[in-house]
Amino acid sequence: MKIISIALLLISAFLSFRHGWDAFRPLKPEQAKMMTELGITKTMVPYFGALSITIGLMLFFPQTFLLSNMLHAIIILIIMALSLSAGNVRMALIEIPFLAMPLVLIWLKHPFPYLLGHKG
Repeated sequence: MKIISIALLLISAFLSFRHGWDAFRPLKPEQAKMMTELGITKTMVPYFGALSITIGLMLFFPQTFLLSNMLHAIIILIIMALSLSAGNVRMALIEIPFLAMPLVLIWLKHPFPYLLGHKG
């Protein structure tokens, strides 16, 4: 179970960092179209990027592990709701595995609960 937890933690952090980094790069035309469909303005994108990077960093610390996974799940739910609101059911369905990841991580708990003196 610890190996699965470590693997999911690393995958989740990688995805958070990648999405965060991408938010600070020029949007590709298909990304810009998707953001417009969801009602996300160009001005909001860097804020989502900074939040995504912050969530990725928080995953590594047992003290912020639960909060980071909760925030991750909330953001994914928001994306799913915006997708459904825009009539894009396919995009909402694609997000389901990504919604499951933070929930499974919460269930598995942090793989190193004694990291940095946390007794969790």
